[in-house]
Order: sequence, then C-alpha cells, then structure tokens
Amino acid sequence: MSFHALYRHGFARVAACTTRVHLADPAANATAILAAARECHARGAALAVFPELGLSGYAIDDLHLQDVLLDAVEEAAARLVAESAGLLPVLMVGAPLRHMGRVYNCALVIHRGRLLGVVPKIHLPNYREFYERRWFASGAGTEGGTIRVGGHGAPFGPDQIFAADDMPGLVIHTEICEDLWVPDPPSNAGALAGAVVLANLSASNITVGKADTRRLLCASQSARCIGAYIYAAAGAGESTTDLAWDGQVSIFENGATLAESERFPAEGQTVFADIDLDMLRQERARQGTFDDNRRIHARPFRTVPFRLDPPMDDIGFERRVERFPFVPADPARLNQDCYEAYAIQVSGLVQRLTAIGNPKIVIGVSGGLDSTQALIVAARAMDLMKRPRTDIIGFTMPGFGTSAGTKSSAHRLMAALGIDARELDIRPSATQMLRDLGHRFAGGEPVYDVTFENVQAGLRTDYLFRAANNENGIVLGTGDLSELALGWCTYGVGDQMSHYNVNAGVPKTLIQHLIRWVAEEGIFEAEVSDILTGVLNTEISPELVPADAAGALQSTESKIGPYALQDFNLFYTLRYGFRPSKIAFLALRAWGDAARGAWPPHFPEERRGAYDLPAIRRWLEVFLGRFFGFAQFKRSAMPNGPKVAAGGSLSPRGDWRAPSDGNAAAWLAELRRNVPES
Repeated sequence: MSFHALYRHGFARVAACTTRVHLADPAANATAILAAARECHARGAALAVFPELGLSGYAIDDLHLQDVLLDAVEEAAARLVAESAGLLPVLMVGAPLRHMGRVYNCALVIHRGRLLGVVPKIHLPNYREFYERRWFASGAGTEGGTIRVGGHGAPFGPDQIFAADDMPGLVIHTEICEDLWVPDPPSNAGALAGAVVLANLSASNITVGKADTRRLLCASQSARCIGAYIYAAAGAGESTTDLAWDGQVSIFENGATLAESERFPAEGQTVFADIDLDMLRQERARQGTFDDNRRIHARPFRTVPFRLDPPMDDIGFERRVERFPFVPADPARLNQDCYEAYAIQVSGLVQRLTAIGNPKIVIGVSGGLDSTQALIVAARAMDLMKRPRTDIIGFTMPGFGTSAGTKSSAHRLMAALGIDARELDIRPSATQMLRDLGHRFAGGEPVYDVTFENVQAGLRTDYLFRAANNENGIVLGTGDLSELALGWCTYGVGDQMSHYNVNAGVPKTLIQHLIRWVAEEGIFEAEVSDILTGVLNTEISPELVPADAAGALQSTESKIGPYALQDFNLFYTLRYGFRPSKIAFLALRAWGDAARGAWPPHFPEERRGAYDLPAIRRWLEVFLGRFFGFAQFKRSAMPNGPKVAAGGSLSPRGDWRAPSDGNAAAWLAELRRNVPES
C-alpha cells in the first residue's frame, strides 16, 4: 500500500459522465456507456454517474411505451451487468423499465457483474415542456420492492443506499433530475440515512440561464447535506425537435465546485474529482444538528453492500489543494476575504472600546507584520468612532536584538498615522533584571537563553500594562493565531497577554495579505500605504537575540518551521481533525512542486518554493509536539479577540477546548507509523 494512494487517505474518485445518445437504440447506448465506464476504471474511479434515461434517450416521447424499445433496454442492461464484472466503478445508468404494470424512469446501480439495485424517479415533471406523467409512474410508494431486469433480480424503490464494505464513508444515494428541484429532494432523506455521496442522473434540457440555476441547486444541496453531489445531464444526440441540451456534468462537495465540464459538447465527456470522505464525515460529526435533524426526519432505508477493492497505488490526485488554506489563490475571493477579515477585526475592537467606556489604546509597535496589522486596525477603529488617532499610544521598545530597520519602520508608521508615538528603551531594565537574577549575560557572557529572551518580552508587556493604567487605556494585543497554535509567545507577563487581541484569530500567512490589501485600498494616507508596502518585506523575527557576526537576525521560522507549512498543518488539524498522515499527504500535493497550482496574488516570486516529504514530516512533527503537547496552557488563558478565519480560532471560549496538561503521543505515533521518512 503506497503512502501516495488517495484511497488510503479517505478520498474516493468519482466521475460524472455524459455520452453521445443514440435515440431509441439501447444497444448503441450501452456500447457508449461501457466505453466511458472503462475510461473511469482506467482512471481509478469508484463511481460513474450517467444521464437520465441514457440507455434509451430522454427525448423520445411515446417511444418509451413501445415494447420493442423496452425489450432492447433490458437486453442492454443485461449486457452492462455482464461487462461490468471486471470494472472498478459503481455504474449509475438511466433506463425506462417495466414494473408492476407500469413504466418507471429508473437508475440502474451496477457493480462488478451485479445489479445492486434499481431506484425509480419520484417527482415527474408535467409542466411547460415536460410530459413525463404521460409515460412514467412515480416511484413514491414502491419502497421495499424488488424487480427483475434482464434476468437479474434486485431491490426496487427509492429507499436504497449503497455502501462499500471496504471504504468507510463511501455510501451512495441516487435521485433523478426533477427530484432535486423540489422543496424536499429525496437526497435529503438519503443523506440523513447515511449517504455521503449523492448522485443525480439528469436529462435537463437547456434554456438561457438554466445552467446557473442547476449549479446553485447542486452546490447548495451538497452544502445542506454535507456531502458530495455528482450531476450528469444529457447532451449530444438528444432530439432537438423542440428542445436543446448542453451536457453539463459537475461534481460538488460541501458547497464547493470540484469539477465541471465544458457545455454543449459534440461528443460525450467525463469529469473526475477526488472527494474527501473523511472531511464530510468529520463535518457531520461536528455539526451535531445534522444528526438531530436525522432523529426527527429519518425514514427507513435499505442498505445494499458492495466491495470496492480500490487501487492502493499512486494514481494521481484529481483535486486542487490550496497551498495556503487560509489564503485563497483566487484574486476576487482573496480580496473579499481581506475585506471581511479587516472589517471583523475593526468592528470587534470598536465594540469592545464602546462597551468599556472608550479608553485609549496602548500598543507595542515593533515594525513587524503583527504589530503593524494591529496598529492599522486600531487606527481605523478610531476613524470610525470619530476619535483622534492620538488616542492610540504606540510604544516602540528596543531591546538587545532590535534592528535599525524595524525600529525605523515603527517610528515612520506611527508618525504617518499621527498617533501618540513614544520610545522606551528596555535594555537598562532588562540588564538590571538579569543582574538581579544572577544571569551570566549581565556579567558580559553572550548567553542568549530563554531567560534572556523572556526578560525582554516580559518587560515590554509589563510596561504596556502599566502605561495603560497610567493613561486610562487598554493594552491591544498583537500576537496572531499561528503563534498561539505553536505556543510561540511568552506566557503571562509577555506577548501572550493583553486586554484585547484583534489578531488572535488571524493566521500569520494571512496577515501579509491584509496589510497589502489595506495599502492598496487606500484606507489611509498615501504615505502610510508606502510604509505598509515596505513592512511586507520584514523578516519574521522576535528580535530578542543580537544579530550574529554576519548580521543575520534571529529567525522564527528556523526554530518552529515555515509558517506556510505550519498554517497548513493548523488548518487541517483545527478545522477537520485529520490524521497527521493525511495532512502530510495533502501537504505534499500542495507543496511538492512549486510549479503546480496557483499562488496567491502578489506572492513574491523568490519565495515560491517547494517542500519534499522529509521536510513536511519534520515540521509536522514539530507542529504536533507543540500544538498538542506544549502550547495549550497558553491558549487556555488567552485574552478576548474575535474569530476571523473560517478555519477556526483557538479561544477556549470558542472553537477549541483542550486540556492544558494533554500530550501529543498519539498524534506523533500516527505520524511516525504512517508517514515515510523519504
């Protein structure tokens, strides 16, 4: 079993197919369907969904009641069953079938030489261009039935879900075309019965604007049901006597579009996507109201089992994985996210200030990314409240490792914003404290240990709190979500603490984009925008240790890992609770090749790198050890601050509750057991 196999990590490949229809020629249609099915097999798909009435053609009107046609459909169905014996995917094929004296519009569910079941359409449109009740009976009331098709017996009725014994989460429900367009689609009940993958065999003629409506319905149904939705519509070959067809095939997952075909194809076409069964299962477990709804509205369903035997080698990956899950690569989406994130931070601060009597703001300004972001949030809050920006008191507090560049940036930014800017040199106080503690640095030795660092961090925070007392203000925190995740902050009297922290819900990888967005939107004066653009090039450093002989600053990322990877690890741990091995698999797909996939707008070319599996494993091990085994006590006592990112927050009053004395043993063991070192 390869580490690189998608099925090993809870993914399943699905396909939405449309074939060129041969009207009233089931034998030719079966040939076309089998050709597409073999392509799906070759690509490792677990499921292939075909259009409504694909064995006969949809637009054949009264021919649906001709015995010659219906006999030919059964013969074609028998052939599909026989020739599916060596194929991997479950096939869902549309066909008109005789049953109990009527004809039904059905989905045949076929796998490895078995007819697993037959599902009839329930809601038959009989308005405008549709006349389905002229030919077909509704499947309502047929629950619990059986049928024989082409010599094969199978369950019949809309009360069926199809579950893979050897692939947890691969539980499939099917409905047909109009079933989706009603207020309570059958897939609602199927999802509540346990189906995670929802299929729709559709014909659906095309009119102007209808494709957008279909897309909206499918995406919203996948979101409402916390599932995948596979949609296949009829295309080339259907009769254009009175209608036209666009062959739209699409795959959706929990509200997102994973794959979509071109429309109006000259021939058949297929789209593939790898759906995340683990993620959907996790989402349903977290959203307890999903199960509450099941308890109220559940209907009895029959579960039809099958064995998939999926490939366990590397067959590629049909899914886009964002390098920065907190930072979308799509420019329009990123712009919207930055607008909302900044507005959340500002409105949160405005509300807090208003509620506690409009005190001044005291903030430490280092010239780095985090304090810059907090400062421009504070300045915007003052503008909205019609208060002078001089009600913000900014302190730059140089220590033993402060660089001239960051100190200059801090002063320039404070001056450009017009706040009350002050400088407080902490080195004399820090030297005295180190001397009082008997630390060797006070005696002239270059000892830069945790005490040396935390004396400086603690003094800065202590001064800020006492300044807030003196100025009738509150201390505005600057530490971000990524630092809280890794415990990269000094506890108590240190940068972990403040009266209110607007950055607590913002990951490090997003902050640079927020600063750039504020600069480009022209929210402040042009000089401020110029300074903000310059801050974006600042090395991420706590600046607590003096530069080395070569002038290199203390580097945060050399200690705790690249924030690009650690934010990736945080997102999938916090938002979905994935196993470390799955996170490593996804990280390799996102970061293994710098040329693969899109980068966020404006991301510097020189920083567009890649990480191999050993590097991913190494830094994930660091993340797990710190996140689960070390940092929780700091998060358990973190100050208030608004949740910003949809990926989650770490507030003990919000998204994340965990024991401060927990440990990382189980997560580290899973990583070491299941992720190869090379």
